Amino acid sequence: MAFLLGFLIAFAIGVTGVGAGTVTAPLLILALGLPPEVAVGTALLFGFLVKVPAGAVYLLRRQVDARALLRLLLGGVPGVLLGSLLLTQLKGAKDLVLLLVGLTVVLSAGLGLWRGLKGVGRGRERPWLLPPAAFGIGLEVGFSSAGAGALGTLLLLHATRLSPQKVVGTDLLFGLVLALLGGGVHLAFGQVAPSLLLALASGGVAGGLLGALFATRLPKEPLRLALLLWLLFIGGQLVYRGVVHG
Repeated sequence: MAFLLGFLIAFAIGVTGVGAGTVTAPLLILALGLPPEVAVGTALLFGFLVKVPAGAVYLLRRQVDARALLRLLLGGVPGVLLGSLLLTQLKGAKDLVLLLVGLTVVLSAGLGLWRGLKGVGRGRERPWLLPPAAFGIGLEVGFSSAGAGALGTLLLLHATRLSPQKVVGTDLLFGLVLALLGGGVHLAFGQVAPSLLLALASGGVAGGLLGALFATRLPKEPLRLALLLWLLFIGGQLVYRGVVHG
């Protein structure tokens, strides 16, 4: 089951570009019954592993803006560390964590839908906005594993005039660093399932490669729209569980 989940998640990432953190933690909670804090920690490290090859490609192609990335990390690093530590303190409050993770997934999927349906052009240069906004994104990533992809992309589109390729590459590297640091904190507190992570990553390597191969042949936007709508449903299920059991 874990191998299959890893394969499907990475395949979806390869085809649609929807972030690993948004998809993985809810599935680990709902499908495998993991505690929220373990699901988040495992999802963060899984996201790091499956995105490393793509990150290397963007670096080699010089499609990462170093100054924008540095400003993002200036706020994102303390944010993700604080968010991860916060989750370790709340792991006894399972219903609250389910509610907050669910709301984060709904927010991320909703923003992805809004961006896809309305379209977002390049914004004005607002470099001062990157660190404080990235702090909020890092906080969210450390707490729920979700948000770096959708929120980071929207932030870069709003606050910079980077090309679309550099927006994707810069946000991808930003998410990689946050996933590694946040996952490291969760690992230190025993909030990662190592054997499950290994199975997920094994499936993820195959799924990511196949997804990348199919990305040019499948209709990307309809699939992305369907996945985001499904994530709204999954996030709603987590919110419902958090409220009903609260």
